[in-house]
Amino acid sequence: MTQKQMEQVLSGRDPQVRFQDDLFRAVNGKWLDTEEIPADEVRIGSFMKLRDEAEEHVREIIEEIDASDPEAEASKVKNLYSSWMDTNSANEKGNRPILSYLNMVDAAPDKRALATCIGKLMRGGVGTFFGIGVDSSFADPDLNVVHMWQSGLGLPDEAYYREAQFAPVFEDYLDFMPELFALGLGIESAQASRYANAVIRFERKIAAHHLNIVDSRNVDLLNNPMTFDQFTARAPGFDWAGALTAAGYDVKNLGTITVLTPDALAGAAAAWESAPLKDLKIYTSWQILRAYATFLSEEIDNMYFSFYGTVLSGASEQRDRWKRGVGLVNAMIGEGAGKLYVAKYFPPEAKAKMQGLVEDLLEAYRRSIRDLDWMSEETKQRALAKIDTFTPKIGYPQQWKDYSAVSVGDDLVANVAALHEYEFQRSIEKLGKPVDKSEWFMNPQEVNAYYNPQWNEIVFPAAILQFPFFDPDRDDALNYGGIGAVIGHEIGHGFDDQGSKYDETGALENWWTDKDRTEFEKRTHALVAQYNAYKPEQFEANSKFYVNGELTLGENIGDLGGLSIAFKAYLIHLEREGLTLDTAPVIDGFTAAQRVFLSYARIWQEKVRTEFLERQIATDPHSPGEFRCNGVVKNVDAFVQAFNVQESDALYLDPAERVRIW
Repeated sequence: MTQKQMEQVLSGRDPQVRFQDDLFRAVNGKWLDTEEIPADEVRIGSFMKLRDEAEEHVREIIEEIDASDPEAEASKVKNLYSSWMDTNSANEKGNRPILSYLNMVDAAPDKRALATCIGKLMRGGVGTFFGIGVDSSFADPDLNVVHMWQSGLGLPDEAYYREAQFAPVFEDYLDFMPELFALGLGIESAQASRYANAVIRFERKIAAHHLNIVDSRNVDLLNNPMTFDQFTARAPGFDWAGALTAAGYDVKNLGTITVLTPDALAGAAAAWESAPLKDLKIYTSWQILRAYATFLSEEIDNMYFSFYGTVLSGASEQRDRWKRGVGLVNAMIGEGAGKLYVAKYFPPEAKAKMQGLVEDLLEAYRRSIRDLDWMSEETKQRALAKIDTFTPKIGYPQQWKDYSAVSVGDDLVANVAALHEYEFQRSIEKLGKPVDKSEWFMNPQEVNAYYNPQWNEIVFPAAILQFPFFDPDRDDALNYGGIGAVIGHEIGHGFDDQGSKYDETGALENWWTDKDRTEFEKRTHALVAQYNAYKPEQFEANSKFYVNGELTLGENIGDLGGLSIAFKAYLIHLEREGLTLDTAPVIDGFTAAQRVFLSYARIWQEKVRTEFLERQIATDPHSPGEFRCNGVVKNVDAFVQAFNVQESDALYLDPAERVRIW
């Protein structure tokens, strides 16, 4: 059985590539050369394969639901899915389901009335130039406070409005907007072009004030507590009180709010004040169209996809309707489906095995921190205190969301609006109550994991606990190199460039000595420099798209710490079994140490469309898979030793240049 497990891990191996030169392609090269990305996908690989399986499972669950009781939660899951699958109804209705929204905007006599419209629209999932929600306070993670932030762009980031490398996408956006306006509003092309110009004028104005993508990660810049009156004085020109009141907030009792991007919101308010009312109505109508185009006729839906699916991501076809329906269920009523998913597909033994792995990873971090030669005893004690207060969540929530207050029938747009309103109101009702740390921010059927710095928790949904990440019955080296590295990565976020600014309670507090912080930043700057030099192999030689080492720093620290500590955790496991790396079994010609790294390379197996990869590099804090593999292992001494990497090998890095943090 163990040999078969190695065959699984190395099923995509390219024997022409040496592990010492390119671990990513040595393990995945044949797969990369032979697998084709389907026309309706933008990427394939380990995560996507599990996502596909989870979608199949959720579809089966939905189709088995007896929806005879409309008040039953399962019926609401099925009704949402069924209303999505009813394309005949969507096509017959055309844009009629959003006419009430559009008419409300059109009827606004002045900007104050339009601000009220915006507040009402936000409850139904329509965005605008600011976002708002309720989350833990940076100063007191047990206190719920209002957070506000920049928003409202039709392109992925403010850089798309100003940088030459994004000019082709910007031009495509200009071409696309009149087409969607014409279809979505039923207007002539000349008028649609004027509408598009009005939107782009306003978007350019607000984009000019947006925090850039790198600074948007910097929690020191985001921590701006103030009263609502202080905020409105800082951002005059927009009726904030009217908009928030219409959205359901009691503006007289907000207390201290956190304004993540005060300059951007002040700039947007000034842009609002200077823009003509008709332009602001057009911009708001555009936001309605963008929020609901997918839920209207197939013609409007396909037009929306032509830009957001094809231009921005490279997919030439929509995904199957049923897959998108499962995606809608996961997005809108995900825990309702998740409860059914874990009952059918998540074995209890997987959770027990995971708990043991998490304990080993935490212990490995403890030992590693104690042994650090660059950190003072004072800072070590605080780091260890943080490790001791980590909360792991595995599989699924202990307390599920209650959807009893929301009605879901056969009208798709009404269903989507009702579920948006449910979540929006649920968020508002957190104000004045203690933070409920039993809440999850991912569904059990999601193939992912996360770290929440304010709750100091690591969360692993059920769907990721499968091959190639995890199998409770397989060789332990493969599990430590797979899910072990993911666990280590999420713990590592507690000690990355931003997570390290939160203490063991989740409060934003500097618990480092100045000397230790300086040394930490020196090491992270070296990692930034390494990643800045990486360009995906599929890009043309003259491409200006390189990995952004600053944007990806937190994830790269997580990856490097995750793999390094996962390997140390595997040593703890061997020690418990009375084994060492030398006495652990060799399987299919590979030592225990080698198997850890081969499993690690296998989890990053992915193939991505160039259009999507360009957007990922511009906006995503995660590095592409090849660098999450090769960029990490070249810094890990245990990898160098396991494969006897020599100076002449491509993955060799001089020991003095290897970045060692945790």
